[in-house]
Amino acid sequence: MRTPLIAGNWKMHKTVAESVELVEALLSGLGNITDREVLVCPPYTALHALGSLLQDTPIDLGAQDVFYEDQGAYTGAISSVMLRDVGCTYTIVGHSERRQVFGEGDEIINRKLHAALGHGLRVILCVGETKDQRDAGMAEKIVTGQVQAGLVQVTPAQLANIVIAYEPVWAIGTGDTATSADAQSMHATIRQTLTSLYDEVQAQQMRIQYGGSVKPDNVDELMSQPDIDGALVGGAALKADSFLRIVQFR
Repeated sequence: MRTPLIAGNWKMHKTVAESVELVEALLSGLGNITDREVLVCPPYTALHALGSLLQDTPIDLGAQDVFYEDQGAYTGAISSVMLRDVGCTYTIVGHSERRQVFGEGDEIINRKLHAALGHGLRVILCVGETKDQRDAGMAEKIVTGQVQAGLVQVTPAQLANIVIAYEPVWAIGTGDTATSADAQSMHATIRQTLTSLYDEVQAQQMRIQYGGSVKPDNVDELMSQPDIDGALVGGAALKADSFLRIVQFR
């Protein structure tokens, strides 16, 4: 059995005070969760405050990105060492906004992944196609290529600390969601790719999340699919009631 991972990616939202308020509301409403994992990824400025607040709670703390060097003259960059220092156990790499807005390619994303793994962080590796790529019939080729490139030189032993998030770019923040059948089909393709890269056992053990306008009213259907093992939630993670409903999917 794969333990579902529900992660909230807050993106560039929330001051420190607002972050604390949201997390306190989540902790208050979460209850005793043992069959699923919950993660919040606030902006860098809130990590330190939330690190102490989330210690010894059911909610893990993650970063939205990481740099691939440990230290140095890299203005504006944050390293894995720094993330561990403030209490992070996870980081996201390769989010479509990092690829599209900041121009990060597969090689950079792979370097970030290895840097994070090397310092004991778990990694959510994001993959996904744009609308133009899907309309051109290239969705599977694009996603498969991103999975292969993201996992270059990743050993079978390291896979246990990696989660793949399939996030169709055309569904992020647009209100559009891949149908549950479309999402399941791509998740199955990703799992087949993992089988070819490693083996059937490794592929079946690996968690694959769906991200792309996940909301309280569609999470149950998405999570009912056999190859969907969680959600990477954007806008709906910014309010306690909506994120808690997603965490408590049925």
